[in-house]
Amino acid sequence: MTFTFRTVDPLKDGELLHSWVTHPKAAFWMMQDARPEDVERAYMEIAADEHHHALLGLRDGTPVFLMEKYDPAHRELVGLYDPRPGDVGMHFLTPATDTPVHGFTRSVITAVLAHLFADPAVERVVVEPDVRNKAVHALNEAVGFVAEREIDKPEKRALLSFCTREQFEKAVTA
Repeated sequence: MTFTFRTVDPLKDGELLHSWVTHPKAAFWMMQDARPEDVERAYMEIAADEHHHALLGLRDGTPVFLMEKYDPAHRELVGLYDPRPGDVGMHFLTPATDTPVHGFTRSVITAVLAHLFADPAVERVVVEPDVRNKAVHALNEAVGFVAEREIDKPEKRALLSFCTREQFEKAVTA
């Protein structure tokens, strides 16, 4: 599967994102009770933040997933680990669907990491999914992430995991 990326436009994409992040499948996104204006506001804040970016993944021009990248030295993980130069944090969300495609989510996370590692400054991707999100842990491991330890964030207990460029390349070419 081939994907392209574009920056989220909070006004144009707010309704779509609201439908994705409030769906029960997106419980780990922690926006279940968000109103459309809450989602729009959250993505306006990201759009204005030099250390956090939201992108839509497109397939044939249609948005099919959401990814966020952030600088963990300034957002999400401040004080919870020692960031290295070249670290980038990442979140991704594939929306719920009535017609699931086998391998789609793995294709998405592979495309997200390839997109991040296309930047030569990125040495390592950092994730901090909820410890209860076993499905994403398996996906992360499949593309080269190695869990380091559990950490306590204000909103959740998370599994801090890392993936270097080399670990990613080895995992996807194996």
